[in-house]
Amino acid sequence: MDTFRNKMWTLYEKAVPHSRFCDPACGVSPAEKLSPEHLQLLRNAFTCSKAGLQTQEHKLKGSNRGTSEERGLTFEEFWDVLKSVIGPNIEDTWCKRFFDEVDISCTGQIKWQQLCSYLLLEYTERQRASIPTAALLEAQPQIRHCSHNKREPTVRVVAVSHPPPLRYISISKGGQITVWNSSLHTLKTLGLAGDPTEEVANTRRFRGWTTDAVYMGNVHRIAIATDCRDLRFVTISSNCLLEEIHLYGFRSVPTCLCYWYDVQGFHSKSLEQPPLLLLGDEKGGVHLMWFLNSSKGLFKKPSKRDKGPQRIFFQDLGKHSDMVSYQHIPSIHQEPITRVMFEPSTNVIMTSSESDTTSVVFMNVSLKQEPYIWKFKQGAKCFDYNTSLQLMVTGGSDRKVRLWSRYVTSSPVATLLGHHTTVLDVAIYQHVGQIFSYSRDAELRVWDISTHQCLKVLRLQFPCLQPGRIPEHGNFPFLLLSPPLPDEMQPHLVVACKDYLAVLNLSEKRRGGGGWLTDEEFRTEFRQGPYLSCALYNPTLRQVVTGHADSSVFLWDVETGKRRLYILNAHGEEVLSCMAVDSSHRRLITGARNGTIKVWNLLNGLNLHKLEPVTNSEVTGLTCLHDNRLLAVGWSQCITQYSIAGDKDLKVRAETSWKSSGVHKSDVLAVCQCSALSVVATASYDGEVVIWSMETQKPMLHLQRGTQARSALPVDSILFLQHRAGRKQLRNKGVLVSSQGGWLCFWSITGENRSYGHFYAPEQPGERVLSLNSDQSKNTILISGDTTGSLQIWDISSYAMDIQPEATCEQPPLLQSWRAHKRALICVEVLEVFDRLFVLTASVDGSAGLWTEDGNHVGFFGQEVMWNIADPGTYHRNTRNNLREERRTEGENREASDIQSQVPDPTSRDQTSQEEWCSEASSTRAGVNDHEQPQQPMYPCEDLCQTVALCYERRGVFEDIDHSNRC
Repeated sequence: MDTFRNKMWTLYEKAVPHSRFCDPACGVSPAEKLSPEHLQLLRNAFTCSKAGLQTQEHKLKGSNRGTSEERGLTFEEFWDVLKSVIGPNIEDTWCKRFFDEVDISCTGQIKWQQLCSYLLLEYTERQRASIPTAALLEAQPQIRHCSHNKREPTVRVVAVSHPPPLRYISISKGGQITVWNSSLHTLKTLGLAGDPTEEVANTRRFRGWTTDAVYMGNVHRIAIATDCRDLRFVTISSNCLLEEIHLYGFRSVPTCLCYWYDVQGFHSKSLEQPPLLLLGDEKGGVHLMWFLNSSKGLFKKPSKRDKGPQRIFFQDLGKHSDMVSYQHIPSIHQEPITRVMFEPSTNVIMTSSESDTTSVVFMNVSLKQEPYIWKFKQGAKCFDYNTSLQLMVTGGSDRKVRLWSRYVTSSPVATLLGHHTTVLDVAIYQHVGQIFSYSRDAELRVWDISTHQCLKVLRLQFPCLQPGRIPEHGNFPFLLLSPPLPDEMQPHLVVACKDYLAVLNLSEKRRGGGGWLTDEEFRTEFRQGPYLSCALYNPTLRQVVTGHADSSVFLWDVETGKRRLYILNAHGEEVLSCMAVDSSHRRLITGARNGTIKVWNLLNGLNLHKLEPVTNSEVTGLTCLHDNRLLAVGWSQCITQYSIAGDKDLKVRAETSWKSSGVHKSDVLAVCQCSALSVVATASYDGEVVIWSMETQKPMLHLQRGTQARSALPVDSILFLQHRAGRKQLRNKGVLVSSQGGWLCFWSITGENRSYGHFYAPEQPGERVLSLNSDQSKNTILISGDTTGSLQIWDISSYAMDIQPEATCEQPPLLQSWRAHKRALICVEVLEVFDRLFVLTASVDGSAGLWTEDGNHVGFFGQEVMWNIADPGTYHRNTRNNLREERRTEGENREASDIQSQVPDPTSRDQTSQEEWCSEASSTRAGVNDHEQPQQPMYPCEDLCQTVALCYERRGVFEDIDHSNRC
C-alpha cells in the first residue's frame, strides 16, 4: 500500500514546474522588502510581545502554571511591530496585504511560526522562479532513421531554407547525401562519385570517408571535405542534386569547414566582401578561398564538358585566379583542427584542436596582430562563439564544458561538470541565454549562461543505443536553427547519432519561473489561450478565477476586468478540470485530469499544499467543508477527504474515512454541499444522485436509483438552494436542482416525496445544461447555461414549492435568455457587486464574460479596454441577444410546452420513448449541421447510451477526454 501511495506522489515530481506572474500594480512583495536585519528585529519583536503576554496571563492565573497556546498578533499589533522595525512611513495597504498573505486562514492573528512558514515558502518559490526553464519543449524528440547511410554515421546536417520550404541535407561518413523535408521524410539521395581512373565503370564508387560539409547559401551548393584530400561541390536545387566540381590534390586532409558570405549584401546585390570558404586541416593549418565572382560560378568552366563532375587539380588553382583567391596559414596548431569559424566584423579566424598548448586560437586574417591563444589540458574537440555576448564555450575529452571570455585566456568564466563521456558538440542559444552540450553517450544537457546551472539532462533514446556500448558519431552532431528565422519556422535543434536524426523544438523566448508580466506580454502570449475548463467567482476578493485546459489559472479583477495574477503550468501539462475556494476565500483548490490536487494562495499565487492523489484518474469536483476539510470526487468513483489546516505541511495525505467505496457505479461528475442541512450531494454519469451525511460520512439517500439508472442521462451539474435549505419552512421543499441532458429537476431530500418539479431549459432540443447557479441570498432566480452558449434566467421565487406529479413539466417564468458565447457554457454564476446583480459566463471557446442581469454586456476578461463596473458608460456595448426574439420568426414561434413534448423526461420509466427522443435529437442536430457526417459513438455500450453519447459528442464538450470507461 505504501509503495502505491509513493507512486502516486511521483505524479507531482514528473510535472513541469509552475510559474506565477503578478500584476506590477500589486507593488513590492513583503518578502522582497524585508532584509535580514528586518527579520531579526521582527523575530525579537514577536518574542518580546509573546513574553509580555505570557507575563500578563501568569498574573491573571496566579499560581496556575499550566501551559497555554501561543497567542498571535492582531493586525493592529502587527502594524505597530512593522513600524518599529521598518519605519513609520510604511504604507497601510502594504501592511494589510502582508498580514492577509500570512493569515491565510482568516483567524485575525498571526504567529511567528506562521510568518516563518510564509517567508520560507516565498523565498523558496522566488529562488526556484529565478532559474529559467530549459528551452527544450518536448520530453523526447522526433527521431528518424537514415536508411540510405548504410549503417554509417552522419557526419554533418545542414539546413536549406531558401527557397522555402525548409529542407535538411545529411551527409554520411561514406559519402551518401540525403535530402529531407521539414518532417524528416526523404526527398532525394545521391552518392559521391568515385575515382574516374578506375577501369570498370560500375565499380567507380566513393571509397573514402567524408570529414565535414558546409552549405554555401548564396550559390546553393554544398562543399564536402573527404579524407582523400579533396573537396566536392554539390549543387542543390528544388529538383536537382548534382555533384558539379571535384577539387582534389590537397597537401593534407581537410578536417573541418566554414563558409561565410555577406547575407545583407547578397539580397541587396551590393556585395562589399567576396564569400569566403575556410578549411582546417589535419596538420593544424587553415586554407582560405575567396570566391571573387560567385554569381557566375566558383571556378572557370571547362572548354569541353566531360561526363561526371568537373575535376580541378589543387596545384592548378592558379589558373582560376580571376575566380578564386587562395591563402594558406600553416601550423596554427600542433594537432588536427577540430573546428573553424570566422568573425567578419573583425576578420578573425577561430580554430580549435585537441592540443594542450594551442587549444583554441583567435587570429586575424592579416596576421599583423598577436593571436589569442587558450591553453587547457586535452584541448577542445568542439567550441562555439557568440559575438554579441563575447562568449566562447568549449568541450572536449575531459568531459568538461568551459565558458570563456573573449579577451581573457588565462582561466574560464565557469567550468560546467556533469557529462560522463567526451563532449562532442556545444552550441550557444543566445535567444534564451542557454547552452546545449552533447556527449558521446547520447546525453544532451541544457545550461543557463547567467547562473551556470544545468537546467535539464535529456538522454536521447536513439534505437541504435545498446547497454554498455558507446554509439558511433560523426564529428559534428549539432545543427541549431535559432532566430531570426523565416515565418512559420520554429527554432529547433537537430542531433545526429550514428544513422539516426533527432529534432527537438525550442522555445522562442526565455521561460522563467515567474515574476512580473507586462500587459503587452500578456496580450501577445496569453490572450488567445486554450479553451476554458472551469471558472468561479470569489466574492471576498471580488475576483474571477478562470482555469484553462493548458493548466493555466487567471485571476481577474471583477470591477475593471484587469488581470491580477497568472499561474502557468499549475499542474504541469495536465488539463485543469475543476476548482473551488475555501471558506476564507483566500485559498484556491485546483484539480487536474491526472488526479493531482493543489492549494494556492490567491493573494500571491504561492502553492501552499499538494494533496495526495488516490488514483491517476480525473478529479471532477471539489468542495470545502468547515474546519479546513476538503472533499474531492472524480473518476475514482469515491469521496476523498483532506485536511488543509496545517501551515507547514506542503504534502497532505489523503483520508478515506468516507464510506464511499462501491456506492457510485460510474464516474462521479459533480459534488455540492449544503451546510444548513449538513449534507453533501454527489452525482454520477449513470444519472444517480447520492445524498451523504457530513456527520456519519455515509450515504443517506439515493435519487434516480434502481430501474431508472439504466436509462437515466448523466447528471452534469447539481446545486443546493442554500436560502431555502436554511429556512425551516422551506427546507422540505425543492432545495436541490440537478441537470440531466438539459432537464432541470428539483428535489426534496427531507420529505418522503422527492420530486418537486422538472422542466427542459435549453431553447433547442438535444442540448445539455452544464452549469447552474442562483442568487444564494434569496434563491429568487435560477441561471442555466447550455451547450449552445446560451443562458437562461428563471424566476423560481415560487417554483418547486409543491409536490408535482412525474408527468408534469411546467416551466417557471423565463425572465431573460441570450447567447453569451459561441460554444458551450461551462460556468454561469450570479455576482452581487455594489448592490447590483451581474452574471459571470465562461465558455469552452476560451473566453469569460460579465453581463448585467438584463443581458447587457459589461465585457470580456482580458480585453484591452478596461471597464468600471460602477459606470455603465464603460461597458463594452449593449449586446442583449435574446434568443427567443432572434431565432423565432413569426411562423416558427412555438410555446415552451411544444418543446417539452419533443423532449422526454429523464425520470420517465418508459425507456422506449427515451430511445426515440435520442434518435430524433440526433437527427435534429444532424439537420442543423448538414456538413457534419454522423460519427461513430465512442461509448462501448447499448444503443441508448450510444445515441446519447452521439448527441453529447456533437456539442464538442468532451473533445479531448477518453470516454472508454464511461458506461
